[in-house]
Amino acid sequence: MHQLRSLFRHLLSSIFLSSLGYLTCLPAQAQITVKDDAQRKVSIEKPAARIISLAPHVTELVFAAGAGQYLVGVSEYSDYPEQAKHIQSIGNIFALDLERLLALKPDLVIIWGTGNAKQLANKLRDNKVTVYESEPRNYEDIANSIEKIAQLSKTEKIGFENAKQFRVRLERLRNTYQLKNNEKPITVFHQMVKSPLMTTNREHFISKMIELCGGKNVFADLKEISASISLEALLAANPEFIFSSGQDNSKLLQDWKSFPNLTAVKKQNLFSIPGDWLHRSGPRVLDATELLCKNISEAKKKI
Repeated sequence: MHQLRSLFRHLLSSIFLSSLGYLTCLPAQAQITVKDDAQRKVSIEKPAARIISLAPHVTELVFAAGAGQYLVGVSEYSDYPEQAKHIQSIGNIFALDLERLLALKPDLVIIWGTGNAKQLANKLRDNKVTVYESEPRNYEDIANSIEKIAQLSKTEKIGFENAKQFRVRLERLRNTYQLKNNEKPITVFHQMVKSPLMTTNREHFISKMIELCGGKNVFADLKEISASISLEALLAANPEFIFSSGQDNSKLLQDWKSFPNLTAVKKQNLFSIPGDWLHRSGPRVLDATELLCKNISEAKKKI
């Protein structure tokens, strides 16, 4: 009997040690870490499953990353893709109810990393919420953002494929429309705001679109990324092509036809691009770029 008990204890001890050895060999779930557009490390212990987007362009990026099903809240004007319209809106980022946001128990909040949003980001971090600051400034930033959000939500299969397709389409546009050899660029003015008259410098994303399409921003050298300009400065620059955001080219023509000496007016090189395509730093900037390139290509034929 004593021998049987000793044998039984030996067997139990062997099983326990074997099990312990097996468990110690199992890999721990790795922390996921990426860098956001503010160059801050963003780390989460497990894939994000409750995401809040605090900018329309962010909502589009999350869907492109394949993580749209994990969105539990979005900011106002998050109206693309169609599924975004059915996600709870938590209001305007500049007048946000923090308690309401926290009640949704997000494991990741993605904000537009500019202006007042910085203060909100700090408040969220104080409440132990993981924050990703999104502020793409060029095409590659958008592709990278899609991939990073996919990493944080473990939806790489979809996100990485969409980022790849974004880069492929971008390269196709470059090959088609960028200046070749000694080709002269067309001079371009982007009317950002009508009153006061505002435009952008070379650092702005829109200026990068202009360059890709074979144009030259006549106000590229402005000190501020977006700034007011005088009508006299515009008349002196005399651009060959003018475009703004909107749906109706004829409206823009009406606005400028009282200045018939402007080359862009003489040649009727006045165009509009849908604002959501143009001003949201998401995948649809390629739609804006393609339309702008086609318009500039047509305008060059008239110069």
